Amino acid sequence: MSLVVEAENLTKTFAWVPVLNRISCRIATGEVVGVFGPNGVGKTTFLRLLATLLRPSEGKLLLFGHSSLDARVRRKLGFLGHDSFLYPDLTPVENLAFYGKAYNLPDVKTRIATVLQQVGLQKWGNTSVRTFSRGMEQRLALARALLHEPDLLLLDEPYTGLDAQGVTTLQAVITQMKEQGKTIILTTHDFAFGLDLCTRVFIFDRGRIAWESDGRVPSVQEFVEVYHATTQSSVLSSQSS
Repeated sequence: MSLVVEAENLTKTFAWVPVLNRISCRIATGEVVGVFGPNGVGKTTFLRLLATLLRPSEGKLLLFGHSSLDARVRRKLGFLGHDSFLYPDLTPVENLAFYGKAYNLPDVKTRIATVLQQVGLQKWGNTSVRTFSRGMEQRLALARALLHEPDLLLLDEPYTGLDAQGVTTLQAVITQMKEQGKTIILTTHDFAFGLDLCTRVFIFDRGRIAWESDGRVPSVQEFVEVYHATTQSSVLSSQSS
């Protein structure tokens, strides 16, 4: 299988403080990778590096075999972050049309209709985004990430603000992309949802990959035990030092 992500000693510092500390991993086409860990351990920074929104301070990062600084990789990426970056006074159709033009997408009207259907917002296509709930904004931001049919989908806390129907919709989107052989990397604190579709799991702690699943994704109960043992050992180590 071809590699989508190749990270070697990937490091990111802010004001001389390392947030990511020599991360090394390889992620292949078709994998669904869940990244778990306490707040502040570098999960979002990792995804933002993969999304080319940040540059590494040190180390090597290849995406689809090219440097992450190569503009060609950006058309292959879809990113859903903490902020929606939607235009509140525009409708979903208008927001998506703007991004479709930026990507120079052919038949953009059809793509907009398709992604709004995927995220369950087809009835609100011509409604001002300013009237949307947090969960509806999240679903529209997901639609934008899907608009250009990316090969790598990066989801940072995608379940935030979603109701039960929204979660079901998101799980269906991930399942569909998984069946299409696309690669997905997501961060979440929700073990049950996160583990449900993953093919591999990382636990981040103190800017490093502290644990990685080997061949089989554990059950939720097994993972809870591993998670607490991994992160608690880190806490005890830092207290003793």
